[in-house]
Amino acid sequence: MQKKKILVLSDHPLSPSGVGTQTKYMIEALLKTGRYKFLCLGGAIKHHNYDPVLVEPYGEDWKIFPVDGYGNPEIIRSLLQNDRPDAMWFMTDPRFYEWLWEIENEIRANVPMMYYHVWDNFPYPEFNAKFYRSNDKVVCISKVTHEILQNVAPDVESCYLPHAVHSEIFKPASSPEEKARIAEIRETINSKSTFQNKNKKIFFWNNRNARRKQSGTLIWWFKEWLDKVGHEQACLLMHTDARDQHGQDLPAIIERLGLNNGQVLISTNKLSQEDLSNFYKVADYTINISDAEGFGLATLESLSCGTPIIVNMTGGLQEQVTDGEKWFGWGIQPASKAVIGSLQVPYIYEDRINQQDFEKTLNKALKLTKKRYKDMATLGRNHVLKNYNFENYESAWVEVMDKFMEKNGSWKSRRNYNPWILSEIA
Repeated sequence: MQKKKILVLSDHPLSPSGVGTQTKYMIEALLKTGRYKFLCLGGAIKHHNYDPVLVEPYGEDWKIFPVDGYGNPEIIRSLLQNDRPDAMWFMTDPRFYEWLWEIENEIRANVPMMYYHVWDNFPYPEFNAKFYRSNDKVVCISKVTHEILQNVAPDVESCYLPHAVHSEIFKPASSPEEKARIAEIRETINSKSTFQNKNKKIFFWNNRNARRKQSGTLIWWFKEWLDKVGHEQACLLMHTDARDQHGQDLPAIIERLGLNNGQVLISTNKLSQEDLSNFYKVADYTINISDAEGFGLATLESLSCGTPIIVNMTGGLQEQVTDGEKWFGWGIQPASKAVIGSLQVPYIYEDRINQQDFEKTLNKALKLTKKRYKDMATLGRNHVLKNYNFENYESAWVEVMDKFMEKNGSWKSRRNYNPWILSEIA
């Protein structure tokens, strides 16, 4: 039986980004079946060279072409003509793919298109409807996104398939050696502070340093909270690019606020998943107060490690912090929902929490008893194992892709696509 060839557009699948990681998980799940092979346009990173790469141990079954951005029409046309893929799968924000949907009539005549999609917030983005209808199927990363699809483009086939974490990598420390390693890292963090306290709470923030992530706000509010409770009570560990061109100059803010005595520490080196897992285990809580967050993979990884989360109740963060009954940290309700926009995105809510609610939540975290903390940590881990486990993610992608290929076919077997629509004009 000839293997189905899938053309993938996303972040480079071997990069550490959330998009790249989830793309890699999807590809590996389908490769295990022996029924699929992949051509990937690996984008969203700087490349030292643009030579195609074969991923071991898969050889010709997994080839990556480094590209700038996410590709362009000429690259797609060339791949369609020369490599004749059987389907196209692509992922990330729709703003990056308007050029692709402009040529969907050329692509879909022979090859079905599947879009793995996330959208941060309401109101329903009616302006995206034309993009959704340019696909044969839209797979939704969050419950918010799936509700949006069902309302904006109910005629488009869609389903809900959230991100997942590898629970054998992101897991609580269990062996004596692991616990000793975590204790060692905590001691190292404490030793970097003028304010010594071996029992201080460590708050972890793992995000891109971008405007919507509210990195500067977090540092500013954290300092003002420390002024009230004592600088020896807690520290903030941030894993990010401290001077991202799309964010703020975090060292400048730290210097301005006098937080260079260990109150705020920044990790900038790229980490393996195992080392990142240790950071979650070292932390007492992981924070994400983004004003817009489609899903938020870092907080899911944190819960998988048994570390509760403190989040803004926006986007996909809402379904992580609670299952509707139990809570796995604290969700802070937005104090304002401003409608912002741009030429590409005419309107979307920007959810902002206020400082008072943030400080109240940190106070709760500081005072939480060991028993309640342990219960919250256990519930959060179980929430991930039940609803976002790696095994279900893999099997779901196999089922989705198998049915997709059977239903739509490709090239000579292409089905269920009309290059035209009938519209009634009043």
